[in-house]
Amino acid sequence: MTSPRPGRPEDVSQSVPKVLRVSAALSWRLLAVAGAVWLISWIVGYLAVVIIPVAVALLLAALLAPAVAQLVRWRVPSGVATAIVVVGGIAVVGGVLYGVISAFVGGLPDLQKQVAQSVKAITDWLEGPPLRLSEAQLTDLPNQLVKLIQDNQLTITTSALSTAATLGELLTGVLLVLFTTIFFLHDGGGIWSFLIRIIPADVRPRVDLAGRRGFASLVRYVRATAAVAVVDAVGIGVGIAIVGVPLAVPLAALVFLGAFIPIVGAVIAGTVAVLVALVAKGFVSALIVLAIVIAVMQLESHILQPLLLGRAVQLHPLAVVLVIAAGFTFGGIAGALMSVPILAVLNSGIRSLLHDQGIDPSEVDPTRPPKVEPGHGK
Repeated sequence: MTSPRPGRPEDVSQSVPKVLRVSAALSWRLLAVAGAVWLISWIVGYLAVVIIPVAVALLLAALLAPAVAQLVRWRVPSGVATAIVVVGGIAVVGGVLYGVISAFVGGLPDLQKQVAQSVKAITDWLEGPPLRLSEAQLTDLPNQLVKLIQDNQLTITTSALSTAATLGELLTGVLLVLFTTIFFLHDGGGIWSFLIRIIPADVRPRVDLAGRRGFASLVRYVRATAAVAVVDAVGIGVGIAIVGVPLAVPLAALVFLGAFIPIVGAVIAGTVAVLVALVAKGFVSALIVLAIVIAVMQLESHILQPLLLGRAVQLHPLAVVLVIAAGFTFGGIAGALMSVPILAVLNSGIRSLLHDQGIDPSEVDPTRPPKVEPGHGK
């Protein structure tokens, strides 16, 4: 048996089993990817006060950009078209909020009476079997509540100050969303052209095309989500109005807003409607409202989701559920709201990079996406 030459190190890599070498190579690459994901997540969390408003503005731009583009095609100047769409959108949102607040204020006296009746019914139930609480124990509950507030006065004050600061951040975020949306609508193409200048020239057209495909997917997603939200709000709102539950309009508006968080949002909003029915109208009415919510959710999940969202974003329902759960875990409500649009954009963009070749990016208008995109079919 010959020994290795003096001064030349022995190559031991060939002695390591191939499966172990491949596993080690994959492991360090996975660690590098995980580190990059963690770094990006940390940066996003650190800059959340800026990134979240910009992301919301991008969703709003995807919703409003087709209207601006249509006005421009009618030879309306871009700045005027943007002003018309933004002012019109603000007027619509303001009108909805005014109607919701008016309905809430108008229905509040009746709701207070019904709540008082419900509280009396709950008190009678607590005094009966099986709990059999005495009247003195029930009377002492408000005193215990006051004592609890006094004992935690510092915590409550701190929470109130924190809430005031949060409201200030919220107002700043709303202004940033409005400001950013206006620029996205007015000069979104110029902003995108500036951003892709950092891409090497030889692959820039493919990246440009993938970005346009991704934004087209986002436009389809927002349109489909808005349609689903309208159906959910109308169905549940009309149902609870027929049952006689107060605040039907505000609850319908809550369902509409909640539907923009796929699968989860409308369920949470429907649960609020059931609780209001339970407090205001009793157990039977709450069961009827629950049946209405379940029926509307079944309509959404079995008909609307496959027909609208399924075609719009081309994502499997399991992928939607998992990405929403992951988004909520990492980013709370904002993460759940943004998770599906991000996945839809990435899905469409990556498919374009893999399959679309020889297509001029200028031929793709994201505001008028085709029904079936090249390379995006099954």
